[in-house]
Amino acid sequence: MECLQGKSVYKGIVLGPIVVLKKSDFQVRRKKIEDVENEIKRVGKAGKQAKEQLEELYHKAVREVGEVSAAIFEVHQMMLEDEDYLDAIHNMIQTEKVNAEYAVAIIGDNFFEMFTSMDDDYMKARAADVKDISNRLIRNLSGEEEVDLNTMEPSIIVAEDLSPSETV
Repeated sequence: MECLQGKSVYKGIVLGPIVVLKKSDFQVRRKKIEDVENEIKRVGKAGKQAKEQLEELYHKAVREVGEVSAAIFEVHQMMLEDEDYLDAIHNMIQTEKVNAEYAVAIIGDNFFEMFTSMDDDYMKARAADVKDISNRLIRNLSGEEEVDLNTMEPSIIVAEDLSPSETV
């Protein structure tokens, strides 16, 4: 019998099947591209798709956990429109002629590091949001399907970490 230890999201005792949620070890590869405009359009299309996904998550979260807790998805939508974030991605694609997935991964990591190094606790907490948004964009760009936890039978989820979108 395997013994797992961790922190619980909810108080109390539960019994049920356990599902260990492992993050896909998706590696983004750097590729040289010729059509810079096409890569920038791909980022725009992936961003639009991400906004639609976040809108759905927001409405689901409002129904299930209330408007205050759902507000994180509005913050994610605003972050997707952040000019500094998008300009950095576009600039990297243009100057280094790299694929969109790679640019999003690198810029996402850079912004994550920048937020985690800040003194303000609120801003430090936004680092995980930047990571979640970047991962969503990369999934959309690569055509990787998001794991739909709603299709699982009711179970106890064990994970290293859950993003807000996975939690909802």
